[in-house]
Amino acid sequence: MSKTYVRNLGTLSLCLLLAIAGFGAFQKKSVSTTARIAEKKLPIYCVQTDSPKVAISFDAAWGNEDTQDILSILAQHDVKTTFFMTGGWVESYPEDVKAIAEAGHDLGNHSENHKQMSQLSASECKEEIQKIHNRVKELTGKDMILFRPPYGDYNDTLIDAANGLGYHVIQWDVDSLDWKDYGADSIVSKVLDHKHLGNGSIILMHNGAKYTKDALARVITGLQEKGFEIVPVSELIYTKDYQMDHEGRQFVNES
Repeated sequence: MSKTYVRNLGTLSLCLLLAIAGFGAFQKKSVSTTARIAEKKLPIYCVQTDSPKVAISFDAAWGNEDTQDILSILAQHDVKTTFFMTGGWVESYPEDVKAIAEAGHDLGNHSENHKQMSQLSASECKEEIQKIHNRVKELTGKDMILFRPPYGDYNDTLIDAANGLGYHVIQWDVDSLDWKDYGADSIVSKVLDHKHLGNGSIILMHNGAKYTKDALARVITGLQEKGFEIVPVSELIYTKDYQMDHEGRQFVNES
């Protein structure tokens, strides 16, 4: 056997060993990355339940021109919902905040300044949540427990900060897209024909969108005709003894 052959064989063996070692490292890295992804904390997008219940929620960040109309429509249909309010909105329209509370709707926290919360530190997140909490408590005497991050933007830091203040972080699984101003018919269709609409769905709307008030009654009756009871978010979610799946679906722990 020639020296050249032996040398080449040795080089080939070394390459194979390095390749195997590299693949093993890649496997470990992949497993580690997957684990981190799996451990990412999620807000509540919807709820696993056998009860035909859904929640309608309104984000209130700009304008109040339609708020009284929306409250009147909800009252006519005897429906309670959830309003997620920013600090600026609360400061500008304190009487609307009181009216929402007096009508029996959930008061939800949408942050003080409508910032991208994932860009903030833990202390900054807490400040954004606590400032408006205190203002609403002073106005209504009620402690809010539901928080919706502006733009749907969140990370583990935010969720830990909100949970530490006694809040449940809420997203949605049915988006009405009312803010796009496509018209009332579009809003009704987006909600009632949404592929994710089902037991435990959380529906996103906005009190300041152009056509929301025109679509709301049909959304309500359409959901009811499908057999759904409309409840506030606080009555839909589990507040203890629950888990979350990878899609942000909340389900109760089995005993």
